[in-house]
Amino acid sequence: MKEEQRTEIKVGITVLIGIIIFIWVFSWAKNISINSEKKNLNIIFDSVAGLENGDVVTVNGVRQGYVDKINNQGNLVLVNVKLNPNVDLRKDATFSIMMLDLMGGKKIEINPGISNEKLDYSISHRGKFIGDISTAMSMLSSVQSDLVDVIREVKVTLKNTNELLGNKNFSNDIKVSVNNLNRLTKEISDLIISNRENIHNLILETEKTASSFNNFYEKNQNIFNETLDQTKKAISSSNELLKKLNTFFDETKEQKNNIGKVIYNQKLIDDLQINLEQLKELTRILIEQLKGKGINVDANIF
Repeated sequence: MKEEQRTEIKVGITVLIGIIIFIWVFSWAKNISINSEKKNLNIIFDSVAGLENGDVVTVNGVRQGYVDKINNQGNLVLVNVKLNPNVDLRKDATFSIMMLDLMGGKKIEINPGISNEKLDYSISHRGKFIGDISTAMSMLSSVQSDLVDVIREVKVTLKNTNELLGNKNFSNDIKVSVNNLNRLTKEISDLIISNRENIHNLILETEKTASSFNNFYEKNQNIFNETLDQTKKAISSSNELLKKLNTFFDETKEQKNNIGKVIYNQKLIDDLQINLEQLKELTRILIEQLKGKGINVDANIF
């Protein structure tokens, strides 16, 4: 009888331990906790792509919470998550939905940020969906026709390339070009080797010339500097002279000086023209009288 009681007690203890372990595992899997101090955080996504209640929320890859509620708000989705009380998120934290495994599971990954200001849990924060295999397949299907065209073009290109490389004339031309290039390279190498001493002497002479020029410049540096200064002064003086000449010509043209008044005085020019005509007529009369009886002067003197 005592032996049966002991067996029943052992079975009861084993069943109780199993129930406790089952409850613990179930609570861990479903994110059930008796701790009511979890932080409440709202995140807005354009699409959750299959995210469900109870999915994992990780911070830098470490599990720190779970998805509590998912609600549609027009064209957006509001996701409420519960986080462990020891999680420290900053103002520049980022939130992303990504693949949990190859079976299509999802999770929310949080980058805690590095800002000095703490995250405000009283407002909703913006998140983004990074993408998964289904998204990649959808994008691939959208460019499927383009990929077919690209593959077709690649096949045509490879075919033409093979035909070109298989052409005997083309192959022979390439061989001839390579042989000519090898021959030219060898001739250049032989030329350099045979003239190595001359090239060396040329380099030495060049160095000597450069050294001589440097020495000459160092010895006559002051003269060069003075010459440059004198040249600069001469150029400056020439510029000043040109400015004065331009000013003089402008003043002459605008009749601001005596020369301008004389040159551009129309009345003076007309008088000069009249005097020249009279002088011409007087000269003509004198020449005619000289050819005749002499100069005849008929003047009344009062």
